[in-house]
Amino acid sequence: MPLVAIVGRPNVGKSTFFNRLTESRDAIVYDEPGVTRDRVYGDAIWNGVRFAVVDTGGFVHGSDDVFEAAIREQATIAMDDADAIVLVTDSTTGITDLDTRLAETLRRGTTPVFVAVNKADNDARRLDAAEFYSLGFEHVYPISSINGTGTGELLDAVVEVLPGTERDEEDTRLRIAFIGRPNVGKSSLTNALVGEDRAIVTPIAGTTRDSLDTPIKVHGREIVLVDTAGLRRRSKVKENVEFYSTLRTQRAIERCDVAVLLLDGVEGLQAQDIAVLKEAERLRKGLVIVVNKWDLVEKETNTARDYERRIKERLQTLSYVPVVFVSALTRQRAPKVLDVAMQVGDERARRISTSKLNEVVQAALLAHSPPPYRGAQVKIKFATQVAERPPVFAFFANHPTGVAESYKRYLENRLRDAFGFVGVPLVLAFKPK
Repeated sequence: MPLVAIVGRPNVGKSTFFNRLTESRDAIVYDEPGVTRDRVYGDAIWNGVRFAVVDTGGFVHGSDDVFEAAIREQATIAMDDADAIVLVTDSTTGITDLDTRLAETLRRGTTPVFVAVNKADNDARRLDAAEFYSLGFEHVYPISSINGTGTGELLDAVVEVLPGTERDEEDTRLRIAFIGRPNVGKSSLTNALVGEDRAIVTPIAGTTRDSLDTPIKVHGREIVLVDTAGLRRRSKVKENVEFYSTLRTQRAIERCDVAVLLLDGVEGLQAQDIAVLKEAERLRKGLVIVVNKWDLVEKETNTARDYERRIKERLQTLSYVPVVFVSALTRQRAPKVLDVAMQVGDERARRISTSKLNEVVQAALLAHSPPPYRGAQVKIKFATQVAERPPVFAFFANHPTGVAESYKRYLENRLRDAFGFVGVPLVLAFKPK
């Protein structure tokens, strides 16, 4: 999806504007500067156009304070990756030195900028918003984030400049993203794979972000490695490597078909790793876990088997994800990563015939009936696959809302036993018969 960045000095109402766009309360709103420290991400839709929104911390230009410098970097990072920028200002205070300095920074870029003059909730303030044209931008909109006044006209203009998705609809190549915490070896593994005897093909035409991707051929098949790190391209980023990695990871997951999570073999599975993996599952991407730096792990008999068992015990409902042990440094088993990722991509695109699917479903029902719902017997009459990438299965029942979560997991496991779907999140939808 295209990305819209919300930037501005502290306490102008950026988070309130973000919450209105995303129809959520994900961003903390409080009448005190500096509340939003980390970037917050969400999805929005306007006039049928779906786009991602990033809410940044208050931009304080030139401050030596570590906290303010970190916020400034976050805003700069968001601006670098955005397809459009909304500069939020405050009609009650007029133009400040911070607004002017931020505008100077934004004018040096090529990303379209829209000035939102917030808190313009009466006629006098809306008229006063005209002074913000002096910031040097063509698009100035008086709005009120609290009651929504003027936000429609602003969003009409924003979505007009967002890139379309024509290329995504035409490009059917499998897209594989390496994700994970900083310093787990994403770039090293990418370089090891590209450095193998594989032909690098022409870069994808499209948006600037696409130039970071690497198309390669594996076994005669063209795939695309989605860049997630990008740190080598951002030498100016010193303090917010973690924040920057989060942004790139989120964008890469959205744009890929298969997400390959890299772990540090010495440090093991961390809570942050699980969070990233669950985000990829939420977006219904194919999943692979790669334990990197395996050459540094002390080994005994069955070390890899025991290591994998511990991972899957912690993941619980994600135990269907395959695990590969590699060393990007020595390239040990590195080609195996792409082989497994391609297999997962193929599994994600599978379609099961209705007759075979119902054979498995009926056998599962005979072996274990659904629990009753409000004293009534739940009967599942029929099932069919309605989509792939990801696979979606529709089950038709007399009480679809009465199918317990535990029984849904039981049916999912029976489908995996019969058809595989290794590394693929499945969607089971229950409909009235």
